[in-house]
Amino acid sequence: MGRRVYGRSRISIPSKYVFLILSILCVAMMLLSFTTDFVTGPVNAVAGYVIVPFQKGIAAAGSWLEGRSENIRRINELNEENKVLKERIDEMTIRINDLERDKYELAELRSLFLLDEQYSDYNKIGARVIGKDIGNWYSEFTIDKGSNDGIEKDMNVMAGSGLVGIVTKVGPNWSGVRSIIDDTSNLSGMVMSTSDTLIVSGDLELMDKGYIKFSQLIDEEDEVVKGDQVVTSSISDKYLPGISVGYITEIETDSNNLTKSGYITPVVDFKNLSTVLVVTDLKETFE
Repeated sequence: MGRRVYGRSRISIPSKYVFLILSILCVAMMLLSFTTDFVTGPVNAVAGYVIVPFQKGIAAAGSWLEGRSENIRRINELNEENKVLKERIDEMTIRINDLERDKYELAELRSLFLLDEQYSDYNKIGARVIGKDIGNWYSEFTIDKGSNDGIEKDMNVMAGSGLVGIVTKVGPNWSGVRSIIDDTSNLSGMVMSTSDTLIVSGDLELMDKGYIKFSQLIDEEDEVVKGDQVVTSSISDKYLPGISVGYITEIETDSNNLTKSGYITPVVDFKNLSTVLVVTDLKETFE
């Protein structure tokens, strides 16, 4: 027959009760030590082995909690400092961006001022670009000046170092401008060094390489060379004479052996236009 084994039942006391009992004993022993002489001899020896280590444990736990509390307080302070620093960085970033924009606008205004002085014979009014067609180039765009400001159709528009285009539409407080790089643009130009005339034509696809076209140049003496400046000619029906268009980059003789054609690099940055000068003198009025 098999033997039946009976296990002993274990009594488990929760740790929180153990901690409470030990705390009570510790407090009681401390009171006894201060009020009576009971804690002497053997009892004092027992206290050295039981109560003192327990007190040390409580002291260590208190120190740990105090350090933990200090770390949490310091973390909160650092988080607050980081928040303030981030706000200051954001403010400084905005100020830097504003300064960069002001610097760019100042450079543009300085350029317009020099342009105004260079073409002082013409009356002009400044305007800001407020819209443009889809695409990389300012081939057609809108400015914030219109008939209320004296703007009329066919007035010339300048920026940078020379000619931008011509006013094609006019509203009360806005105007539309077609630039010389637009595919539909054609104007009569003149080579400054020889006074030979030519036709300047816009080409947006060619502008991706930085050029516009010229054609119908009659240069029998082969005097026109790369680098010669091209300006608007006096025989143009809408453009005022003498406004810089660009510089000849390439030139070649046509198949008829009578005329020449090639490419011109414009003097205006048609990828970045924000302010322009509108010449308020019309061609026929000026003449």
